[in-house]
Amino acid sequence: MVTSRDLEQIPRLSPTSRLIQKVPEATAIFWIVKVLTTGMGETTSDYLAHHVDPPIAVGIAGAGLVAALLLQLVLRRYVPWIYWLAVVMVSVFGTMAADVLHVVLGVPYAVSTAFFVLVLAAVFATWYASEKTLSIHSIFTRRREVFYWATVMATFALGTAAGDLTATTMRLGYLASAGLFAVLIAIPALAYWKLRVNGILAFWLAYIVTRPLGASVADWMGLPVSRGGLDWGTGTVSLGLTIIIAVFVGYLTIKARRD
Repeated sequence: MVTSRDLEQIPRLSPTSRLIQKVPEATAIFWIVKVLTTGMGETTSDYLAHHVDPPIAVGIAGAGLVAALLLQLVLRRYVPWIYWLAVVMVSVFGTMAADVLHVVLGVPYAVSTAFFVLVLAAVFATWYASEKTLSIHSIFTRRREVFYWATVMATFALGTAAGDLTATTMRLGYLASAGLFAVLIAIPALAYWKLRVNGILAFWLAYIVTRPLGASVADWMGLPVSRGGLDWGTGTVSLGLTIIIAVFVGYLTIKARRD
């Protein structure tokens, strides 16, 4: 969703400050895998919460997130499996972070959603004030990459809270919530296509919605009928989504090597 006009807004960097592009192009496969990782993170988090002591589960997810992000940051080029491993760990830990606010601290979903909106706005504002661009095509320096991943984490936490807000607090249920977010994600896409809305704005609006969309679908498949789900089991859904993600990432890895 980023246009040549948007690319012209990216400040020139000296060769010594540049890294090879560290994030993938926003192709159709990118959006498919992104939604799959959000669902996988949601059900994996729920599975761990019910089968592992919660503090231990959070510690495992946190350690996995740190390891994946460090691995991503030390590389100087985009490696599909490492990039998507980091996204998966952000998804798992981001879900837990949002759930801790509600389940452990008793913060209502409406409040946590508003809080993460402010957090995301602050990250965007700081990123833009520092770099003068929010384009994913500008991730050429370590600092910009850190801003990028801070944004990704904020969008996951926000999406988790928003999805739970619509499904439980607003009593829409998970299937209706998935339908709602499917409509919402189409809005920036259509606005970019038909109205020529700024590509960077359209990208991030769609990116934010992928989280509650994927999580709502995964919850609908995994949770028991009493909670509005299909009762396939969170472990089963997580495993199935992991396999599908692995297939897509394998394809992207082969494609990247050929390119």
